[in-house]
Amino acid sequence: MIISNTTFILKFMMENYEHYITKNIKDVCRTKMISPIIYLILLLALWILSPISEIVVPEKADSNDSLTKLYKQDVSYIDTKLTDLYFTGYTQTSLGFTTGYYYYTMRGNECILVLLSPSTSEEGLPKITALHTKGRLAKRDRAAKDVLDNLSKDLNWTETGIASKVSPYYINEPDCRNFRSYLLLFLYFASMLYAFISLILLVIYYRFPLLSPPVRQLSRFGKPAELLAEAEEELATLPQLATDDMFITEHYFIETSKYGIAIVPIREIIWVYKHSTLHKFFWYHFSISYTLHITANKHLYIHCPKNIKSDIDGIMDYLAEANHDILVGFSEENRLAVQEKQGTPLQIEKFLEMLKKRI
Repeated sequence: MIISNTTFILKFMMENYEHYITKNIKDVCRTKMISPIIYLILLLALWILSPISEIVVPEKADSNDSLTKLYKQDVSYIDTKLTDLYFTGYTQTSLGFTTGYYYYTMRGNECILVLLSPSTSEEGLPKITALHTKGRLAKRDRAAKDVLDNLSKDLNWTETGIASKVSPYYINEPDCRNFRSYLLLFLYFASMLYAFISLILLVIYYRFPLLSPPVRQLSRFGKPAELLAEAEEELATLPQLATDDMFITEHYFIETSKYGIAIVPIREIIWVYKHSTLHKFFWYHFSISYTLHITANKHLYIHCPKNIKSDIDGIMDYLAEANHDILVGFSEENRLAVQEKQGTPLQIEKFLEMLKKRI
């Protein structure tokens, strides 16, 4: 009966832990795919619902299209050709710098104002015969109204008279080519590229777990495929020690939590220690969690957050018994000993490793 029960337990463990590491790598990848997918959907919605698409690809408008009609059709940015633009003599300034030059021209049967950037207008040419430009279609604001008021005085017209001849909408070129627009587009496309690349990598890691970072980092100690196969086999047969998400087999320490996957040969571990984190809400302290830190050869650093003290103490004790060269506990003496063995400042290595992990 004892032999039968033992056989049943071993069979049960082998079935539950068969390819356990690979399955967890896939689970982590599948979970992490959610964020970039949601973000890409939000970017798509932003592209459809906001003027971002029009900044990139402005609405084509020919010389007969009325600005009033375009504005009422919710067109925000246009790409158009203009002819015979005349400088009004007035400019737009910001912080003491000239940021635009006001011109007027006839467009079909209406007179329109056009605000051109200094580079386009060559610092205020008296007349521009032909121009192909992109700009924001805007309702006449206070600055444009002031230009018309001053222009009416120059022409000896009434304000009402000139306002009736000029379209209530104007073309603002600097708003389509300013720093804020370029910064917005850069952030939009850079974040989209980052999310897309992250999603593609996660799909690759899900499809081919051997290419995932937890397995690739085993190349520091040998052939990743062989080491992973050995760790999987040891975990499936009989783990020496197991908690909710940390395991010790004959030759490996293994972590399979939602925070990440780690596989470290015990012979390569040189230092283990824990530190506590007090979780509180305002002044109320509601829990303490513990993080296990593992430093291994070849500048490998692993941290296993949000565990209970008894689990981490058990892991540390077992690792110390399995490899008597492992330094246990955080102390200045141990830190200096590891730093001397690793050959470079410990904190710099941790910072670089953190950047690599995030990338």
